[in-house]
Amino acid sequence: MSEIRKLPASAGAEWLSTGFALLRRAPLALGTLGMTWGLIAVLGAGLAMMLPALGLAVQFLMLLAGPVFMGGMLWAVREVDEGRAARPSHLLHGLQEGRAPHLLVSLLPQALAVIVLALLLVALIGPAGWQQLSQVMGELERINQAAAQSGVQPDPAQVQALVASLPAGRILLWLLAGIVTFAALSLALFVMPPQVMFDHATGVHALRESLRAGIRNLPALLVFFVLTFIALVAIYFVVALVAMVASLLLGTFALYLAQLLMMGVLMPVFAGAVYAAWKQMFGHADAVAPPTGAERQDVFVA
Repeated sequence: MSEIRKLPASAGAEWLSTGFALLRRAPLALGTLGMTWGLIAVLGAGLAMMLPALGLAVQFLMLLAGPVFMGGMLWAVREVDEGRAARPSHLLHGLQEGRAPHLLVSLLPQALAVIVLALLLVALIGPAGWQQLSQVMGELERINQAAAQSGVQPDPAQVQALVASLPAGRILLWLLAGIVTFAALSLALFVMPPQVMFDHATGVHALRESLRAGIRNLPALLVFFVLTFIALVAIYFVVALVAMVASLLLGTFALYLAQLLMMGVLMPVFAGAVYAAWKQMFGHADAVAPPTGAERQDVFVA
């Protein structure tokens, strides 16, 4: 097994700062890659809506494309880090040298988690509880529709009575299991793609090493995810303002523009942060240099 460095908690902030710094070095090239990813996702969703018969197949293809695009984004980020230009063709670099099957291994634990959580929900609630949950959800939807048509707010007592009839304790236990599962998936997948792209690791080996690295550097990961959430809120606020102004000129098209802008910022930044984390955790000689004081402010400048 490879040596995994134990980093301080502040490393999580450095990863995010590095992601913003790399985007600043090539905003047009990396932003175009992120927006291209977003445009493909929007077109796929639109095609699924226009052709319901192909909807499931299109969604499945988009699911398969996600890990490949992430590998390509990581490759483009490394090109920028090493002083070369990022190109649109880099988005498909995950298909080269047999990397695609190993990148797609990342979907297996996600599918397994969905199956386990679904079975756990059935086991905790039971057939009667599941039927009751369906009835309550249907009744709540009916109440909301009636309120929307009449313009009168739903009766809080009626809503509270419906919610109180549910097995709250078992549902909360299932939600707790979902949170734990999501945390485990985050650890196993965080630095899995760069190992496949740059270390030529197999998918299973990369998952195992990513989980080890995540457990060993849990404080840094917690700091990273907290700061990422704050940055996400800030970016969403700025993009929402842009969309509001653009909607005066472009109408509903501004909503699609907002989605593309979000992808154009978020995906390069996240890929840059994952790239920085991989280099620091696995101790590569050319590890990303710590961000300067100005670069550290990028998290809040967004």
